[in-house]
Amino acid sequence: MAEKDMLLSNYEINPYTMMIRPTGVHSEVIEAGARYLTSCRPFDIVKRSCEYFGSSYSGRREGTKQLIGITHKAPIMVDPYTSIYLFPTASPASPQCAWISHDFIASYEKNGPYSTIVTFQNNERFELPVSFYSLENQVSRTAMLRIKFTQNMKRMENFNKHPVHLSKSRASEPNGAYWISE
Repeated sequence: MAEKDMLLSNYEINPYTMMIRPTGVHSEVIEAGARYLTSCRPFDIVKRSCEYFGSSYSGRREGTKQLIGITHKAPIMVDPYTSIYLFPTASPASPQCAWISHDFIASYEKNGPYSTIVTFQNNERFELPVSFYSLENQVSRTAMLRIKFTQNMKRMENFNKHPVHLSKSRASEPNGAYWISE
């Protein structure tokens, strides 16, 4: 059985995942260098992968809302450690919704009013049933999410380089020894 024809019962999104798209009753997972079929819907794969990386899908979605104010067709940070950011091409509940990894997009071009060709960094091209402007908006939203998260992490790194001295705070206890009496 070729890799493309292999039917997986489960799939976890990883740093090589480029896109997950519905194909009738299955989903096609396209990785850099491999393709798989799975019996799971793309949205179920995304939800399970968020849990695999320590959060729920709703938690990741709420994080997107807090960081950039997006609530509909929200991009998702599946794993902050490996920088896996995906965005949906339609409402996540829609059976036509594909999920695309922001990292792998090289370019995209209009192919009609409701069709866009996406070229990935490995030069693979896919026609998707989404308008050019909708895809462009999703790419921009995902970039905003990445930038905001990165800015927050840099802010925390800078904070840790110059920590606030709690001993000078009025809310801290004065420096001194503790004695235990018997």
